[in-house]
Amino acid sequence: MVRDMMRPKVLGMILAGGKGTRLYPLTLHRAKPAVPFGGKYRIIDFVLSNFINSGLYSIYVLTQFKSQSLTEHLQEGWQLGSLFRDHFIIPVPAQMRMGERWYRGTADAIYQNLNLIHNHEPDIVAVFGADHIYCMDIGQMLSYHLEKQAEITVAVLPVPRAEASSFGVVQVDQNWRIVDFWEKPADPPPIPGHPDQALISMGNYLFDTLPLIEEVTEDADRETEHDFGRTILPEVCKYRRVFAYDFRRNTIPGTAKGTRNDYWRDVGTIEAFWEANMELKGANPPLNLYNPRWPIRTVSRSGPPAKFISDPARPRGGIINALVSEGCIIEGALVQDSILGRNVVIHRGAEVRDSFLMDNVEVGEGVRIRKAIIDKRVRIAPGDEIGYDREQDQKRYHVSETGIVVIPRAEGLSL
Repeated sequence: MVRDMMRPKVLGMILAGGKGTRLYPLTLHRAKPAVPFGGKYRIIDFVLSNFINSGLYSIYVLTQFKSQSLTEHLQEGWQLGSLFRDHFIIPVPAQMRMGERWYRGTADAIYQNLNLIHNHEPDIVAVFGADHIYCMDIGQMLSYHLEKQAEITVAVLPVPRAEASSFGVVQVDQNWRIVDFWEKPADPPPIPGHPDQALISMGNYLFDTLPLIEEVTEDADRETEHDFGRTILPEVCKYRRVFAYDFRRNTIPGTAKGTRNDYWRDVGTIEAFWEANMELKGANPPLNLYNPRWPIRTVSRSGPPAKFISDPARPRGGIINALVSEGCIIEGALVQDSILGRNVVIHRGAEVRDSFLMDNVEVGEGVRIRKAIIDKRVRIAPGDEIGYDREQDQKRYHVSETGIVVIPRAEGLSL
């Protein structure tokens, strides 16, 4: 392929079709990328913001399971207008163009939508996941891909070996060319010179278009798992130019010089999701949501400002280490080390600690909540207690292994 080294044409294919079963019951009514995060965002907002902030505006979002909430979110907050034909963010449901079947894996999702690639005629296809939290200038990864004359580039991150077995793990030579790839190995190989670390795949790939088409087409006719991590990458690194891109070398505009960009969270479990949210509330969180040069975009709603009403009879109330979204009303209550979504109402005498309350939750008088995730539009009755008696919580709600109480949204209410 003859490349324009300055301006290759890039098409984004974002994989947003996973069931997210480990995030149950937050995924009871919605796809994992549509799960709210950080008060006002959805998980998918982070990868979409990375594309837009990187100047990449041609994006298909491949959806599948329980996609209505995700589709509505994209339509409400991610329309780029019609002035430029190649500026679009379009949700693409599983169309079963290749037969009456759902996507069999990540590679099959691309294969079943090859018509979109043929129609767009890109030089490079960026195949990214939709369910991780991080900031990344994709343009820098693209420059690395071109510099290495790679056919495929995989974004990677060093992690402790003890944690690596939950991910795809790569082995590289001295030039960072990938020589082997394992999906979730029991004994992850270490990084040379760093025996306690391994390189994991972030699930973000750049493909030259022709190799991508050839590999997913050839894979479609075989009995495989039809997945990039499980099937294609372990094979193609033996005969194609596949390189690893060290995510730590990616620099985000607006960050202090010399700051290493190594924040990446897989929020695929209740514990990981809760921990990632709780990381945001401190004075110096590892993820900066306040960088004007790298904004995290989402649906913009014209809600009223948050309101805090003091109660002289309850001087212990207040807001301590918390993210509070627009429209919230907190009246003589204590909110500590917590995140509140839009239009949350907390009545006097209530206490909310170490918790994430999503949009339109109402907390009655005298309620005590600790270490909980409460989904949209839930009403907590006055005097109730959540997170203080595990046995009682388990009778009423979902409780994770580490004791996080999860209350799903009610049937028939907003997604």
